Amino acid sequence: MEMLKQADWRRPDSVAPADLDATVRAVIDAVAERGDAAVTEYSRKFDGYEPSIIELQPWEQYPLSDETKAHLRVAAERIQTFAKMQFEMYRDVEREDHYGRFGQTVKALPSMAAYIPGGRFPLVSTALMTLIPARVAGVPRRVAVSPSNEPAILAAASLAGATAFVHMGGAQAIAALALGSQWADPVDMIVGPGNAYVNAAKGLLQGKVKIDTLAGPSEILVLCDDSVDPRWLALDVLAQAEHDPMALSVLATTDEALLQRIAAAVETELAKDPDKDEGVIQLVHCENREQMVALANEMGAEHLHLACREGTIQPDEIDHYGSLFIGGHSAVALGDYCTGPNHTLPTLAVARRKGGLQVGDFLKVLTWQQVKPDRYGELAKTAIHLAQLEGLVFHERSLQVRLPESS
Repeated sequence: MEMLKQADWRRPDSVAPADLDATVRAVIDAVAERGDAAVTEYSRKFDGYEPSIIELQPWEQYPLSDETKAHLRVAAERIQTFAKMQFEMYRDVEREDHYGRFGQTVKALPSMAAYIPGGRFPLVSTALMTLIPARVAGVPRRVAVSPSNEPAILAAASLAGATAFVHMGGAQAIAALALGSQWADPVDMIVGPGNAYVNAAKGLLQGKVKIDTLAGPSEILVLCDDSVDPRWLALDVLAQAEHDPMALSVLATTDEALLQRIAAAVETELAKDPDKDEGVIQLVHCENREQMVALANEMGAEHLHLACREGTIQPDEIDHYGSLFIGGHSAVALGDYCTGPNHTLPTLAVARRKGGLQVGDFLKVLTWQQVKPDRYGELAKTAIHLAQLEGLVFHERSLQVRLPESS
Protein backbone atom coordinates (compact mmCIF):
# COMPACT_ATOMS: atom_id res chain seq x y z
CA MET A 1 0.00 0.00 0.00
CA GLU A 2 1.38 3.39 -1.03
CA MET A 3 0.50 6.97 -0.08
CA LEU A 4 0.96 9.16 -3.17
CA LYS A 5 0.35 12.58 -4.65
CA GLN A 6 -2.06 12.86 -7.58
CA ALA A 7 0.74 13.11 -10.13
CA ASP A 8 2.49 9.99 -8.83
CA TRP A 9 -0.15 7.28 -9.29
CA ARG A 10 0.83 4.60 -11.81
CA ARG A 11 -0.17 1.25 -13.16
CA PRO A 12 2.07 -1.63 -12.08
CA ASP A 13 4.45 -3.01 -14.68
CA SER A 14 3.35 -6.19 -16.39
CA VAL A 15 4.66 -9.44 -14.94
CA ALA A 16 3.68 -11.55 -17.93
CA PRO A 17 6.36 -14.02 -19.03
CA ALA A 18 8.69 -12.52 -21.63
CA ASP A 19 7.95 -15.36 -24.05
CA LEU A 20 4.18 -15.27 -23.50
CA ASP A 21 3.17 -14.37 -27.06
CA ALA A 22 5.64 -16.86 -28.57
CA THR A 23 4.35 -19.64 -26.32
CA VAL A 24 0.72 -18.91 -27.15
CA ARG A 25 1.45 -18.51 -30.85
CA ALA A 26 3.02 -21.97 -30.80
CA VAL A 27 -0.18 -23.37 -29.27
CA ILE A 28 -2.33 -21.67 -31.92
CA ASP A 29 -0.08 -22.85 -34.75
CA ALA A 30 -0.18 -26.41 -33.41
CA VAL A 31 -3.98 -26.36 -33.22
CA ALA A 32 -4.14 -24.94 -36.76
CA GLU A 33 -1.84 -27.68 -38.05
CA ARG A 34 -2.87 -30.72 -35.99
CA GLY A 35 -6.37 -29.81 -34.90
CA ASP A 36 -8.03 -31.78 -32.12
CA ALA A 37 -4.92 -33.83 -31.41
CA ALA A 38 -3.04 -30.67 -30.41
CA VAL A 39 -5.94 -29.39 -28.30
CA THR A 40 -6.09 -32.71 -26.45
CA GLU A 41 -2.32 -32.77 -25.98
CA TYR A 42 -2.19 -29.30 -24.45
CA SER A 43 -5.23 -29.97 -22.26
CA ARG A 44 -3.58 -33.08 -20.85
CA LYS A 45 -0.31 -31.22 -20.32
CA PHE A 46 -1.67 -28.05 -18.69
CA ASP A 47 -4.98 -29.10 -17.16
CA GLY A 48 -4.62 -32.83 -16.60
CA TYR A 49 -7.74 -33.91 -18.51
CA GLU A 50 -9.08 -34.22 -22.05
CA PRO A 51 -11.68 -31.80 -23.40
CA SER A 52 -15.26 -33.04 -23.35
CA ILE A 53 -18.79 -31.92 -24.07
CA ILE A 54 -21.00 -31.79 -20.98
CA GLU A 55 -24.71 -32.04 -21.64
CA LEU A 56 -26.40 -29.32 -19.62
CA GLN A 57 -29.38 -30.14 -17.44
CA PRO A 58 -32.16 -27.69 -16.61
CA TRP A 59 -30.44 -25.38 -14.17
CA GLU A 60 -32.76 -26.14 -11.24
CA GLN A 61 -31.65 -29.80 -11.28
CA TYR A 62 -28.08 -29.10 -10.16
CA PRO A 63 -27.25 -29.90 -6.52
CA LEU A 64 -27.28 -26.35 -5.19
CA SER A 65 -29.07 -25.05 -2.12
CA ASP A 66 -32.45 -23.41 -2.54
CA GLU A 67 -30.89 -20.17 -1.28
CA THR A 68 -28.17 -20.28 -3.95
CA LYS A 69 -30.75 -20.97 -6.66
CA ALA A 70 -32.88 -18.08 -5.48
CA HIS A 71 -29.95 -15.64 -5.62
CA LEU A 72 -28.80 -16.92 -9.02
CA ARG A 73 -32.31 -16.26 -10.29
CA VAL A 74 -32.31 -12.70 -8.91
CA ALA A 75 -28.95 -11.92 -10.53
CA ALA A 76 -29.96 -13.47 -13.86
CA GLU A 77 -33.26 -11.60 -13.98
CA ARG A 78 -31.59 -8.26 -13.28
CA ILE A 79 -28.88 -8.81 -15.89
CA GLN A 80 -31.52 -9.84 -18.42
CA THR A 81 -33.73 -6.82 -17.66
CA PHE A 82 -30.84 -4.42 -18.21
CA ALA A 83 -29.82 -6.22 -21.42
CA LYS A 84 -33.37 -5.95 -22.74
CA MET A 85 -33.32 -2.22 -22.04
CA GLN A 86 -30.12 -1.94 -24.09
CA PHE A 87 -31.63 -4.00 -26.90
CA GLU A 88 -34.35 -1.39 -27.36
CA MET A 89 -31.71 0.96 -28.80
CA TYR A 90 -31.18 -1.35 -31.78
CA ARG A 91 -33.90 -1.54 -34.38
CA ASP A 92 -34.55 -1.71 -38.09
CA VAL A 93 -35.15 1.75 -39.51
CA GLU A 94 -35.57 3.27 -42.96
CA ARG A 95 -36.14 6.60 -44.60
CA GLU A 96 -37.36 7.59 -48.05
CA ASP A 97 -36.36 10.66 -49.99
CA HIS A 98 -36.37 12.03 -53.53
CA TYR A 99 -33.89 9.39 -54.70
CA GLY A 100 -35.12 6.19 -53.06
CA ARG A 101 -35.26 4.20 -49.84
CA PHE A 102 -32.37 3.85 -47.42
CA GLY A 103 -32.12 2.05 -44.10
CA GLN A 104 -30.51 -0.35 -41.69
CA THR A 105 -31.25 -3.87 -40.54
CA VAL A 106 -30.11 -5.25 -37.19
CA LYS A 107 -29.11 -8.91 -37.05
CA ALA A 108 -27.59 -11.05 -34.31
CA LEU A 109 -24.26 -12.78 -34.77
CA PRO A 110 -24.71 -16.46 -35.71
CA SER A 111 -22.63 -17.75 -32.79
CA MET A 112 -20.57 -16.82 -29.73
CA ALA A 113 -18.56 -18.48 -27.02
CA ALA A 114 -18.20 -17.42 -23.40
CA TYR A 115 -14.94 -18.35 -21.67
CA ILE A 116 -15.69 -18.85 -17.98
CA PRO A 117 -12.54 -18.95 -15.82
CA GLY A 118 -12.22 -21.79 -13.38
CA GLY A 119 -8.78 -21.33 -11.86
CA ARG A 120 -8.25 -19.45 -8.62
CA PHE A 121 -11.91 -18.37 -8.55
CA PRO A 122 -14.60 -20.18 -10.59
CA LEU A 123 -16.59 -17.16 -11.71
CA VAL A 124 -20.27 -18.08 -11.72
CA SER A 125 -21.16 -14.44 -12.36
CA THR A 126 -19.16 -14.46 -15.60
CA ALA A 127 -21.45 -17.11 -17.05
CA LEU A 128 -24.46 -14.89 -16.38
CA MET A 129 -22.83 -11.68 -17.60
CA THR A 130 -21.54 -13.10 -20.89
CA LEU A 131 -24.28 -15.50 -21.98
CA ILE A 132 -27.43 -13.58 -21.03
CA PRO A 133 -26.75 -10.51 -23.24
CA ALA A 134 -26.02 -12.84 -26.16
CA ARG A 135 -29.33 -14.63 -25.60
CA VAL A 136 -31.20 -11.31 -25.41
CA ALA A 137 -29.51 -10.21 -28.65
CA GLY A 138 -30.81 -13.36 -30.34
CA VAL A 139 -27.52 -15.18 -30.97
CA PRO A 140 -28.73 -18.72 -31.78
CA ARG A 141 -25.56 -20.68 -30.86
CA ARG A 142 -24.08 -19.84 -27.46
CA VAL A 143 -21.19 -22.03 -26.33
CA ALA A 144 -19.96 -21.97 -22.75
CA VAL A 145 -16.34 -23.07 -22.32
CA SER A 146 -14.64 -23.51 -18.96
CA PRO A 147 -11.83 -25.44 -17.28
CA SER A 148 -14.29 -25.92 -14.40
CA ASN A 149 -17.11 -28.44 -14.32
CA GLU A 150 -18.37 -27.49 -10.88
CA PRO A 151 -22.15 -27.75 -10.48
CA ALA A 152 -22.49 -23.99 -9.83
CA ILE A 153 -20.74 -23.17 -13.12
CA LEU A 154 -22.89 -25.67 -15.02
CA ALA A 155 -26.07 -24.37 -13.40
CA ALA A 156 -25.20 -20.75 -14.18
CA ALA A 157 -24.39 -21.60 -17.80
CA SER A 158 -27.68 -23.44 -18.15
CA LEU A 159 -29.66 -20.63 -16.50
CA ALA A 160 -27.94 -18.05 -18.74
CA GLY A 161 -28.92 -19.91 -21.89
CA ALA A 162 -25.83 -21.77 -23.07
CA THR A 163 -26.71 -24.08 -25.95
CA ALA A 164 -23.57 -26.17 -25.35
CA PHE A 165 -20.93 -26.58 -22.65
CA VAL A 166 -17.34 -27.65 -23.32
CA HIS A 167 -15.05 -28.64 -20.46
CA MET A 168 -11.82 -27.12 -21.77
CA GLY A 169 -9.53 -24.27 -20.81
CA GLY A 170 -6.41 -22.32 -21.63
CA ALA A 171 -5.04 -20.85 -24.84
CA GLN A 172 -5.86 -24.12 -26.59
CA ALA A 173 -9.56 -23.55 -25.84
CA ILE A 174 -9.47 -20.11 -27.47
CA ALA A 175 -7.71 -21.56 -30.51
CA ALA A 176 -10.24 -24.40 -30.74
CA LEU A 177 -13.15 -21.94 -30.55
CA ALA A 178 -11.72 -19.69 -33.25
CA LEU A 179 -10.58 -22.47 -35.60
CA GLY A 180 -13.14 -25.17 -34.84
CA SER A 181 -12.87 -28.61 -33.27
CA GLN A 182 -14.79 -31.80 -32.62
CA TRP A 183 -16.21 -30.16 -29.50
CA ALA A 184 -17.53 -27.02 -31.18
CA ASP A 185 -17.64 -25.52 -34.65
CA PRO A 186 -15.85 -22.17 -35.08
CA VAL A 187 -17.66 -19.28 -33.40
CA ASP A 188 -18.01 -15.69 -34.54
CA MET A 189 -17.20 -14.04 -31.21
CA ILE A 190 -15.37 -14.99 -28.01
CA VAL A 191 -16.04 -13.12 -24.77
CA GLY A 192 -15.04 -13.48 -21.15
CA PRO A 193 -11.92 -13.00 -19.01
CA GLY A 194 -9.05 -15.40 -18.50
CA ASN A 195 -5.43 -15.65 -17.46
CA ALA A 196 -2.52 -14.13 -19.37
CA TYR A 197 -2.38 -17.08 -21.79
CA VAL A 198 -6.09 -16.89 -22.58
CA ASN A 199 -5.81 -13.13 -23.04
CA ALA A 200 -2.81 -13.48 -25.35
CA ALA A 201 -4.65 -16.07 -27.44
CA LYS A 202 -7.60 -13.72 -27.83
CA GLY A 203 -5.24 -10.98 -28.96
CA LEU A 204 -3.49 -13.16 -31.51
CA LEU A 205 -6.75 -14.49 -32.92
CA GLN A 206 -8.76 -11.27 -33.04
CA GLY A 207 -8.27 -11.07 -36.81
CA LYS A 208 -9.98 -14.46 -37.07
CA VAL A 209 -12.78 -13.98 -34.55
CA LYS A 210 -14.43 -11.02 -32.85
CA ILE A 211 -13.42 -10.59 -29.21
CA ASP A 212 -14.84 -8.44 -26.43
CA THR A 213 -11.65 -6.88 -25.05
CA LEU A 214 -8.09 -7.71 -24.05
CA ALA A 215 -8.45 -7.57 -20.31
CA GLY A 216 -5.71 -6.74 -17.86
CA PRO A 217 -5.84 -7.09 -14.07
CA SER A 218 -8.94 -5.71 -12.34
CA GLU A 219 -9.01 -1.97 -11.54
CA ILE A 220 -10.94 0.40 -9.32
CA LEU A 221 -10.69 4.13 -8.74
CA VAL A 222 -12.57 5.51 -5.73
CA LEU A 223 -13.06 9.27 -5.46
CA CYS A 224 -14.25 9.91 -1.92
CA ASP A 225 -14.80 12.22 1.01
CA ASP A 226 -15.72 11.75 4.67
CA SER A 227 -19.41 11.20 3.90
CA VAL A 228 -18.66 7.47 3.49
CA ASP A 229 -17.42 5.18 6.26
CA PRO A 230 -13.62 4.63 5.90
CA ARG A 231 -14.10 0.91 6.51
CA TRP A 232 -16.49 0.71 3.56
CA LEU A 233 -13.89 2.37 1.36
CA ALA A 234 -11.09 0.13 2.62
CA LEU A 235 -13.13 -2.94 1.80
CA ASP A 236 -14.02 -1.55 -1.63
CA VAL A 237 -10.36 -1.33 -2.65
CA LEU A 238 -9.61 -4.73 -1.11
CA ALA A 239 -12.55 -6.32 -2.93
CA GLN A 240 -10.99 -5.55 -6.30
CA ALA A 241 -7.48 -6.28 -5.05
CA GLU A 242 -8.39 -9.86 -4.15
CA HIS A 243 -9.01 -10.71 -7.82
CA ASP A 244 -5.32 -10.82 -8.68
CA PRO A 245 -1.89 -9.98 -7.19
CA MET A 246 -1.56 -7.35 -9.94
CA ALA A 247 -5.05 -5.85 -9.48
CA LEU A 248 -4.90 -2.07 -9.13
CA SER A 249 -6.95 -0.27 -6.49
CA VAL A 250 -6.60 3.52 -6.41
CA LEU A 251 -8.43 5.72 -3.90
CA ALA A 252 -8.23 9.50 -4.05
CA THR A 253 -9.46 12.31 -1.80
CA THR A 254 -8.59 15.85 -0.80
CA ASP A 255 -8.76 14.85 2.88
CA GLU A 256 -5.36 13.67 4.18
CA ALA A 257 -6.81 12.64 7.55
CA LEU A 258 -9.34 10.44 5.75
CA LEU A 259 -6.52 8.76 3.83
CA GLN A 260 -4.87 7.84 7.12
CA ARG A 261 -8.09 6.36 8.49
CA ILE A 262 -8.61 4.35 5.30
CA ALA A 263 -5.02 3.09 5.39
CA ALA A 264 -5.51 1.92 8.97
CA ALA A 265 -8.78 0.19 8.00
CA VAL A 266 -7.05 -1.59 5.09
CA GLU A 267 -4.38 -2.92 7.43
CA THR A 268 -7.01 -4.07 9.93
CA GLU A 269 -8.98 -5.94 7.26
CA LEU A 270 -5.88 -7.55 5.75
CA ALA A 271 -4.84 -8.80 9.17
CA LYS A 272 -8.10 -10.77 9.37
CA ASP A 273 -7.30 -12.61 6.10
CA PRO A 274 -3.51 -12.61 5.68
CA ASP A 275 -3.67 -15.16 2.84
CA LYS A 276 -5.72 -12.88 0.60
CA ASP A 277 -4.13 -11.01 -2.30
CA GLU A 278 -3.87 -7.32 -1.54
CA GLY A 279 -3.07 -6.35 -5.12
CA VAL A 280 -1.55 -2.92 -5.71
CA ILE A 281 -3.24 -0.34 -3.46
CA GLN A 282 -2.47 3.34 -3.97
CA LEU A 283 -3.99 5.97 -1.69
CA VAL A 284 -3.72 9.32 -3.44
CA HIS A 285 -3.96 12.83 -1.99
CA CYS A 286 -5.38 15.43 -4.38
CA GLU A 287 -5.11 19.17 -3.79
CA ASN A 288 -8.67 19.84 -4.98
CA ARG A 289 -11.67 18.31 -6.71
CA GLU A 290 -10.26 19.31 -10.11
CA GLN A 291 -7.28 17.03 -9.50
CA MET A 292 -9.67 14.20 -8.62
CA VAL A 293 -11.54 14.66 -11.89
CA ALA A 294 -8.27 14.85 -13.82
CA LEU A 295 -7.08 11.62 -12.21
CA ALA A 296 -10.30 9.86 -13.20
CA ASN A 297 -10.07 10.97 -16.82
CA GLU A 298 -6.38 10.08 -17.01
CA MET A 299 -6.80 6.61 -15.50
CA GLY A 300 -9.94 5.57 -17.40
CA ALA A 301 -10.53 2.97 -14.70
CA GLU A 302 -12.45 -0.25 -15.17
CA HIS A 303 -14.61 0.62 -12.14
CA LEU A 304 -15.08 4.24 -11.07
CA HIS A 305 -16.78 4.85 -7.72
CA LEU A 306 -17.94 8.35 -6.75
CA ALA A 307 -18.16 7.78 -3.01
CA CYS A 308 -18.70 11.37 -2.04
CA ARG A 309 -21.46 13.85 -1.29
CA GLU A 310 -23.93 14.32 -4.10
CA GLY A 311 -22.86 17.18 -6.33
CA THR A 312 -19.21 17.18 -5.26
CA ILE A 313 -18.27 15.66 -8.62
CA GLN A 314 -20.78 15.53 -11.44
CA PRO A 315 -20.74 12.26 -13.41
CA ASP A 316 -20.69 14.14 -16.71
CA GLU A 317 -17.33 15.69 -15.77
CA ILE A 318 -15.71 12.29 -16.28
CA ASP A 319 -15.52 10.82 -19.77
CA HIS A 320 -13.53 7.62 -19.36
CA TYR A 321 -14.51 4.61 -17.26
CA GLY A 322 -15.76 1.07 -17.75
CA SER A 323 -18.70 1.41 -15.36
CA LEU A 324 -19.66 4.17 -12.94
CA PHE A 325 -20.90 3.66 -9.37
CA ILE A 326 -22.52 6.70 -7.78
CA GLY A 327 -22.93 7.06 -4.02
CA GLY A 328 -21.72 5.21 -0.96
CA HIS A 329 -24.19 2.33 -1.30
CA SER A 330 -23.38 1.66 -4.97
CA ALA A 331 -20.65 -0.82 -4.07
CA VAL A 332 -18.59 -2.05 -6.99
CA ALA A 333 -18.89 -5.58 -5.62
CA LEU A 334 -22.66 -5.25 -6.03
CA GLY A 335 -22.13 -4.49 -9.69
CA ASP A 336 -19.91 -7.54 -10.01
CA TYR A 337 -22.97 -9.69 -9.39
CA CYS A 338 -26.45 -8.32 -9.63
CA THR A 339 -27.15 -4.63 -10.26
CA GLY A 340 -27.72 -5.41 -13.95
CA PRO A 341 -25.10 -3.52 -16.00
CA ASN A 342 -22.40 -5.84 -17.29
CA HIS A 343 -19.26 -6.50 -15.27
CA THR A 344 -17.15 -7.45 -18.32
CA LEU A 345 -15.33 -4.12 -18.60
CA PRO A 346 -12.27 -2.56 -20.26
CA THR A 347 -9.04 -2.19 -18.29
CA LEU A 348 -5.66 -0.53 -18.91
CA ALA A 349 -7.34 2.73 -20.07
CA VAL A 350 -9.14 0.98 -22.93
CA ALA A 351 -12.21 2.77 -21.54
CA ARG A 352 -10.92 5.82 -23.41
CA ARG A 353 -12.25 4.18 -26.61
CA LYS A 354 -14.82 1.53 -25.65
CA GLY A 355 -17.28 0.61 -22.96
CA GLY A 356 -18.15 -2.67 -21.31
CA LEU A 357 -19.75 -5.73 -22.84
CA GLN A 358 -23.33 -5.06 -23.93
CA VAL A 359 -26.08 -6.42 -26.13
CA GLY A 360 -24.92 -4.40 -29.13
CA ASP A 361 -21.63 -6.31 -29.20
CA PHE A 362 -23.57 -9.38 -30.32
CA LEU A 363 -25.39 -7.51 -33.10
CA LYS A 364 -24.55 -6.36 -36.61
CA VAL A 365 -26.06 -3.15 -37.97
CA LEU A 366 -26.37 -3.67 -41.74
CA THR A 367 -27.22 -0.85 -44.11
CA TRP A 368 -29.12 -1.02 -47.40
CA GLN A 369 -30.23 1.24 -50.24
CA GLN A 370 -32.75 1.10 -53.09
CA VAL A 371 -32.49 3.88 -55.67
CA LYS A 372 -35.52 4.87 -57.76
CA PRO A 373 -34.84 4.20 -61.49
CA ASP A 374 -36.30 7.53 -62.58
CA ARG A 375 -34.10 9.42 -60.10
CA TYR A 376 -30.86 7.58 -60.81
CA GLY A 377 -29.49 10.10 -63.28
CA GLU A 378 -29.73 12.99 -60.85
CA LEU A 379 -27.80 11.26 -58.10
CA ALA A 380 -25.32 9.66 -60.51
CA LYS A 381 -24.02 13.08 -61.55
CA THR A 382 -22.49 13.52 -58.11
CA ALA A 383 -21.01 10.03 -58.03
CA ILE A 384 -19.58 10.37 -61.57
CA HIS A 385 -17.91 13.65 -60.70
CA LEU A 386 -16.32 12.16 -57.57
CA ALA A 387 -15.17 9.06 -59.49
CA GLN A 388 -13.48 11.33 -62.04
CA LEU A 389 -11.90 13.33 -59.21
CA GLU A 390 -10.43 10.12 -57.77
CA GLY A 391 -9.36 8.79 -61.15
CA LEU A 392 -11.33 5.54 -60.80
CA VAL A 393 -12.22 4.80 -64.41
CA PHE A 394 -14.37 1.73 -63.95
CA HIS A 395 -16.35 3.36 -61.15
CA GLU A 396 -17.19 6.13 -63.63
CA ARG A 397 -18.12 3.69 -66.41
CA SER A 398 -20.25 1.61 -64.01
CA LEU A 399 -22.25 4.74 -63.31
CA GLN A 400 -22.32 6.05 -66.89
CA VAL A 401 -23.60 2.80 -68.37
CA ARG A 402 -26.86 3.07 -66.41
CA LEU A 403 -27.70 6.53 -67.69
CA PRO A 404 -30.50 6.86 -70.24
CA GLU A 405 -29.32 7.36 -73.81
CA SER A 406 -30.67 10.91 -73.80
CA SER A 407 -28.50 11.98 -70.86
